[in-house]
Amino acid sequence: MRDEIKSVATELLIRHGYQGFRFREIADRLKITRANIHYHFGSKQKLVDEVVCDYVASTLARIEPVWNDDSLTLETKIRTMMEFNRERYRRYNPTGATGRPWSLIARARLDRELVGAEARQTTIDFGIAMERLVRRAVRRAMEQGELVRDTPVKDVALQLVAIVNSADPITQDAGSFERLEQLYRGFARILLHAYGAPVGGRLRTLDRAARP
Repeated sequence: MRDEIKSVATELLIRHGYQGFRFREIADRLKITRANIHYHFGSKQKLVDEVVCDYVASTLARIEPVWNDDSLTLETKIRTMMEFNRERYRRYNPTGATGRPWSLIARARLDRELVGAEARQTTIDFGIAMERLVRRAVRRAMEQGELVRDTPVKDVALQLVAIVNSADPITQDAGSFERLEQLYRGFARILLHAYGAPVGGRLRTLDRAARP
C-alpha cells in the first residue's frame, strides 16, 4: 500500500503542488481512508519528503549509468537525456495538455519554502549531481576525441545543466515538448560545431537520427 500511496501522491504533487495536495484525493483514488495514509506516513510533510526523495533517487538511477557510460558519445548522452525528459513528460502529461507540469523536481523547487528540509536538499543535490555527471562526460568526450582539448568544460556543463533544470518550465511556457527538443538538439549542434574534433579532415556532424 505504501508504494500505491506514493505513486498517486507523486502524480498529485506534480499536478497541484504542495498546497493543492490533499490526502482526501489519494484516499478516494485508492479507495482507502485518510487514516490509512496517516498510518503509513504520519503526516503530509513526511509523505511529501519521501516522495520527492524517491523521485530524485529514481531519476539519478536512470540517468547516471548513461552519463557514465564511456562507450556512448556526448551527443548520444544529450539525446538520451532528452528522451528521458520526453518519457516523463508523456507519463505525467498523457493528454499533452498545454502548460501542464510533469517534473516533481521542478515542482518541489517551486515549493521549496513549503516542502521539508530533506526534500529541499534533495532537489539541490540533484543539480549538483547533474553538473558533476555532465562535466565528467565532457572531459571523456575530449579524451576520446569527440571534442577538442580546449573545450570549456565548466561553460558547456553550465549551459546543458541549465536546460536540464529548466526542462519542465520550458515545456510549460511553450505548451508542448517541441521547444525543449529544439533546445537539446540545438545545443548539441552548436557544441559540435564549436568544439567538435576534426575527423578525416572534417568536423564531426550530428548523427542522422539526431537531426530535426
